[in-house]
Amino acid sequence: MLAAAPTAARPSFAGRSLAGLDLHGLDFSAVDFSGADLSDADLRRTKLVGAKLVGAKLPRAMLNFAWIMRADFSHADLSGALLETLVVSAGMETLPDEAAKFVGANLSGAKVTARFSLDDMRDADLSHLRASADMHNQSMGLIRTEFARANLANANFEGAALAHVNFEFAKLRRANFSGADLSDADFAGADLTDADLTGAKTTGAKFTSASLGGVKGLSPPR
Repeated sequence: MLAAAPTAARPSFAGRSLAGLDLHGLDFSAVDFSGADLSDADLRRTKLVGAKLVGAKLPRAMLNFAWIMRADFSHADLSGALLETLVVSAGMETLPDEAAKFVGANLSGAKVTARFSLDDMRDADLSHLRASADMHNQSMGLIRTEFARANLANANFEGAALAHVNFEFAKLRRANFSGADLSDADFAGADLTDADLTGAKTTGAKFTSASLGGVKGLSPPR
């Protein structure tokens, strides 16, 4: 078991193997995990505020309730990881200086229920993402994944489960949604220029004021 280091002496785990370790609840704020192997690690409730996880290996890692404000997951492998109920802001809304980075990250097959509002997720692989809202036990309002105002240009959502997901005002130029379930998803004000929705399920999806120039596979409203 690793003990969290004092804030004044943040350690570096760059390139180290922490695969399969129980790290839940520890404070790794501003720690460098670049290229580290965190495969199958238990990172539930860890504080990763401002942490650097560029190129880190996190397949099947558990990050439920982790604090990720300002964390950099660029080019990290989060395939099959659990990212539910992430702490992404100090208040109700994410501020620009709290946004995380997932540029070129691999989240294929990950299970997600979280807010990624304002996050930089350009070129991310979100294929077969499991992000559809669970419509059971929603008595306190709809709990769903949000990509509102996120930068998802060139992101790959092929085959992803995205029912009820919020994409309001997201940047989705050239994004690939082929074969995805977009039932009741909200794309109001989003930029979907040149996006590919071939074979996507769009029943109930909202495209109010969205930019749809060059979109492929979207049936015109009847």
